[in-house]
Amino acid sequence: MDVGGILDAGLEAELAEGEPEAKKRRRQCAEFAAVASCDAAVAQCYLAENDWEMERALNSYFEPPVEESVLKGSPGSPPKLESVDLTVEEEPAEPSNSEACSSEKIQQEDGSTFSVITWNIDGLDVKNLQERARGVCSYLALYNPDVIFLQEVIPPYFSYLKKRAKNYEIITGNEQGYFTVIMLKKSRVKFKSQEIIPFPNTQMMRNLLCVHVNILGNELCLMTSHLESTRGHAPERMNQFKMVLKKIQEAPEASAVIFAGDTNLRDQEVAKCGGLPDNILDVWEFLGKPKHCQYTWDTRMNTNLGIAAACKLRFDRIYFRAASESGHVIPQSLDLLGLEKLECGRFPSDHWGILCNFDVIL
Repeated sequence: MDVGGILDAGLEAELAEGEPEAKKRRRQCAEFAAVASCDAAVAQCYLAENDWEMERALNSYFEPPVEESVLKGSPGSPPKLESVDLTVEEEPAEPSNSEACSSEKIQQEDGSTFSVITWNIDGLDVKNLQERARGVCSYLALYNPDVIFLQEVIPPYFSYLKKRAKNYEIITGNEQGYFTVIMLKKSRVKFKSQEIIPFPNTQMMRNLLCVHVNILGNELCLMTSHLESTRGHAPERMNQFKMVLKKIQEAPEASAVIFAGDTNLRDQEVAKCGGLPDNILDVWEFLGKPKHCQYTWDTRMNTNLGIAAACKLRFDRIYFRAASESGHVIPQSLDLLGLEKLECGRFPSDHWGILCNFDVIL
């Protein structure tokens, strides 16, 4: 679709030479949203992804290229967040995959272990969103983790989670556009405080959400983020990653730290940042790099985006820093979630979720 003729050429003439960049970009977002009938947050993401070139961004929106993208709407079905309704009363279906029925992977309510799930739930793709949301909630109900880290949550999805997950306290990194959340099981996790650290140069509304809690007598700092997306934004993504590492290092020494989220990182980018500090573990590496959960974004196995090219990446990662009195909490196992298609023929998300179990040494 050629959208060049859709734009009012007169708008460009109105742009004064000295117009501040921030004002110009706000105007571009408003223009994009008006043409595409979409949320302003979606407009901002498409424009940022396309270097703020209006025609290119609109073409990408209406005819998404067959490549990884921060917004994963399917061709012909651009996301219209304001029209999404997930609040219909319907019981979530049980996951059908055999590994989901394996009892040793399901959280046991005792004082010697706790579990977390991290998942980019792809709320920006509204195709089959209601069924996919029910699928995600089925996994969360089955595994009953103590902590849930979610990325790409949109307001309707957030409302649905609040309705379905009443036994969790939900802390958000924002409540407009799309954002991250951390969910704490009320019976097992004591909330203490929260903090949102903005990424000053993000073009995609990204930040770092930190929540301080007590789990089974252990002080923990929980963090999640959705770092800048796509290859073209690697420099900003690496800057954000450095901010995350700095924040992990600055956490109180008496607290263990768990960062879990969609980093969009490639291994070479981590290396360019100098690797991980000695006291921060990549949990997947610490557990021996298990092959079954190496790739969390796999276009060969996951067909949600309809990408023909095979691309396998470890975007979703968990980092861990022990408390100063080390040994109280230690990562024990990793597994992937969301590996089975739903009845609609799609997976709950274009990302696999990660289930991580931790042992508590008494």
